[in-house]
Amino acid sequence: MYNDIKLEKGLYNLSGKSFTAALEELDPSSAYAGTPLEKLDAFERQLKRFNIRINGQDCDCVEKFFSTTETAVLFPEFVTRCIRKGFDETVLRSVCAAKTVCASGQYLGCVLDDTETYTTTDQTETLPEAKVTESTTATVLEKFGRLISASYEAIRQQRLDVFGVMLRSVGARLAVSVVKKAVAVLEADTTPITTSALTYDDLAALYGEFDCFDMTTVIASPAVASKIAAMDQLKECSANADGKLILPFGSELVKTSAADNDTIIGIDRNFALEFITSTDLIMETDKLIDRQLDQMTVSITCGFRKITPDAVKVLTITAATE
Repeated sequence: MYNDIKLEKGLYNLSGKSFTAALEELDPSSAYAGTPLEKLDAFERQLKRFNIRINGQDCDCVEKFFSTTETAVLFPEFVTRCIRKGFDETVLRSVCAAKTVCASGQYLGCVLDDTETYTTTDQTETLPEAKVTESTTATVLEKFGRLISASYEAIRQQRLDVFGVMLRSVGARLAVSVVKKAVAVLEADTTPITTSALTYDDLAALYGEFDCFDMTTVIASPAVASKIAAMDQLKECSANADGKLILPFGSELVKTSAADNDTIIGIDRNFALEFITSTDLIMETDKLIDRQLDQMTVSITCGFRKITPDAVKVLTITAATE
């Protein structure tokens, strides 16, 4: 049972396993089916065990994690989860078709050569061929990270929910730097259509560039997104469940500072981009457990690869955005 688990630093250092995965092996969630604890994972059960409240009216302060040597072991996972939540609540999920975990710093994906026309074929003729080959160009993964400096005395009496919001904001900003790389990959080797002043007709023209694929997502900078949202044709448009504006032709408008003010990218997110990572978010855990908070580092090593070039179209605005 979760009350009998011995928490120690070594749970963070098991090869190929996250802290939560290590806890789950010791305390499987399947054992709690049909009980009041069935909705909690192994980490959340440890928070309950030590009565650490990370939100709500009676939320604890940071120092609660350091009341014992065992509760201190839980603190790095709390920090990581907060940062990951901020990272995941960004536009990355709106632009990636697939995620690949790669064991090295370089990745060779597959390339689809499928340029022949799809049409009828006579009985005696060979079917047109679509070739899948290994790419000759490797995607080099890059490290994105942040050093968070704090003192234990400065944050020990800070409420955990407030401290968690701060960490989520770090995760969100980290994700923006990663999305900038995604935008660069989407734009690369794409022949854009152009306009001197953005109008709704230009958006419709971008939509019309798609043939076999659909324009599910429109990526624009905050300045350009605001111009789109102010167009008369969008007055009757509504937002989806995530609060994203849906354009009249069904595309989700994604606003991100990772995009330039002179570029609008349309994609079919089901086919366009592959997210490649060699790591999950990485934290230095030992220092956090020992209250050495002046050097909290978080990083992720990742990259992007365009899977289907025809699922990406670009509109360039040649005049400067006001």
